[in-house]
Amino acid sequence: MTGAHPTEPTDEIQRRFAAAAAGIGRNEKTVRGLLADHSARVRAAAITALVEMGRATADDVRCALGDPDAQVRRATCELAGRLAHADFTPLLADDDPAVVEAAAFAVGETGDRRGCPRLSEIARSHPDPLCREAAVAALGAIGDDAGRAAVLAALTDAPAVRRRAVVALAAFSGAQVEAALRERLADRDWQVRQAAGEVLGISGSGPR
Repeated sequence: MTGAHPTEPTDEIQRRFAAAAAGIGRNEKTVRGLLADHSARVRAAAITALVEMGRATADDVRCALGDPDAQVRRATCELAGRLAHADFTPLLADDDPAVVEAAAFAVGETGDRRGCPRLSEIARSHPDPLCREAAVAALGAIGDDAGRAAVLAALTDAPAVRRRAVVALAAFSGAQVEAALRERLADRDWQVRQAAGEVLGISGSGPR
């Protein structure tokens, strides 16, 4: 079934479509006119279009990352692959867990080592497991020794976080890392065991 979301005015949908269409058509003037729209959904669509057409300035990105609506901040973080020089680290302290999760992804995607201390804190103690998982993944993507202890500590977290930690440890080396991975070969979660076996190059560590 198609149609407007019951809480989303039709004109808002049209403006979102206009932002996307203008981006495809490389109509920068139209896209920029929607960056200050009163709807967060439209602003998110506009910054996405501007980034994808390669016309977003550093000021455009900073403005979007500081948007009062979490939806826009999150959407901008998700564009990190095209924003290699943007600073996403301040959003690791955002009040919205979904933004923190997206910011962790962004920091990992850009390899920004400045985020390692905060990512380590998130990995160890954030109340949202998705944030902890994203932080662990980012620390693995960055591969800085400053994140090693937090990744090792995550091996005792929830199954999804443990799996992510095992994969992240592929970025590190040393006897402590190898010992930790071998210990996970006996993990109660078969996916953790399988991941540990793959990182160690050992077969037969899957379901049993």
